[in-house]
Amino acid sequence: MQFIECNHAEHADAILAIFNDAIMNSTALYDYQPRKLESMIEWFDIKKSNKFPVIGAIDEEGNLLGFASYASFRPHPAYKYTVEHSVYINQHYRGNGLGRTLLEKLIVIAQEQQYHTMIGAIDMQNKGSIHLHERLGFTHSGTIEHAAFKFGNWLDLGFYQLLLPTPLKPVDG
Repeated sequence: MQFIECNHAEHADAILAIFNDAIMNSTALYDYQPRKLESMIEWFDIKKSNKFPVIGAIDEEGNLLGFASYASFRPHPAYKYTVEHSVYINQHYRGNGLGRTLLEKLIVIAQEQQYHTMIGAIDMQNKGSIHLHERLGFTHSGTIEHAAFKFGNWLDLGFYQLLLPTPLKPVDG
């Protein structure tokens, strides 16, 4: 297995397939309809223009096994040191520690980029993701009950945060 920086040309299809599997078969994403390939252009453009990483794990043949990324938590300037991350694994490779490895790599990059807070928004039924985040030092910072409705059920959205020792000298403005 190798870890790479994903790009639109080589990885949009595989990332889209992983996203759409999560949309259609889980509560990891609170979307109802599969995303279209065109949506990946803007997704990658936002990542690139903001220097947000898209880390992928590939096998020997170059197949994408999973990916991790982050983006702005909120659009207001005072949130500039906070990012909301996501980690998605191809359904055939879950449960083998790949999510942990990708999230660990994402934490390192967030520190290198001088972020202070990483936020994971997790469906409270997703015990595996909750456990992963807690093992890496994330703490539960709150839950919005009945935040969404999917698959005939109300879904509770939990927020997990990790405080990083960076930046050393944060500034206003």
